[in-house]
Amino acid sequence: MDNTDKNRTYALGFDVYGTLVDPLALAEPLAALVGEHAIPFAALWRTKQLEFSFRRGLMRRYVDFDVCTRQALLYTQQALRCALPESDQARLLNAYLRLPVFSEVVASLAALKQQGHRLMAFSNGVEASIRALLANAGVLPHLEDVVSVDDLRTFKPDPAVYAYLAQRTGRAAGDTWLISSNAWDVIGAKAAGLRAVWVKRQPDFVFDPWDIEPDVIVSQLDELPTRFAARLRAN
Repeated sequence: MDNTDKNRTYALGFDVYGTLVDPLALAEPLAALVGEHAIPFAALWRTKQLEFSFRRGLMRRYVDFDVCTRQALLYTQQALRCALPESDQARLLNAYLRLPVFSEVVASLAALKQQGHRLMAFSNGVEASIRALLANAGVLPHLEDVVSVDDLRTFKPDPAVYAYLAQRTGRAAGDTWLISSNAWDVIGAKAAGLRAVWVKRQPDFVFDPWDIEPDVIVSQLDELPTRFAARLRAN
């Protein structure tokens, strides 16, 4: 790709959990195990998974995201008083590798790839786990690469991981975009000099009032091909 072509395309780093696949869909397998606690269980598990990664990044006591996920599962069982045998815990952790993709994702990635953009997954997750998850979801063939923070042994929103994404894409930070449903992730990318899309999957979601705003807001990924085409024409 020559410089002229680069000026007509972007490097796009897609957050995985909550953006490409739905971690709260774990409520379905949880229903058979914890009944009416399934939805709060899935939500708390996800919340503690992120919290544990944030805390470990700040403390510089790194363990990988798979460990954070397992420890968050243990916490959630204790907090909700829903003790599960090890066999059920193993099945739930395996379910994390088979999360369902949001309905518009595959077609949206195909359209963006057709436009010539460089598409990568960019995740707190361990690369091998993310590759397995995205392969099971049918997403991996549409992506050029998987960029994991595990390479740096820290977590988003550390500025170093966003600089690493730009480095891996081979583009300037201003031509590298994060696409994420997580407001904290968007803010982290913007603070590090990248551009960012917030995927506001629910109309009642609120963006953190930090005086940092996303460059683009969409409700689903299928809005992106048109939005990016319009931005490039305007440039």
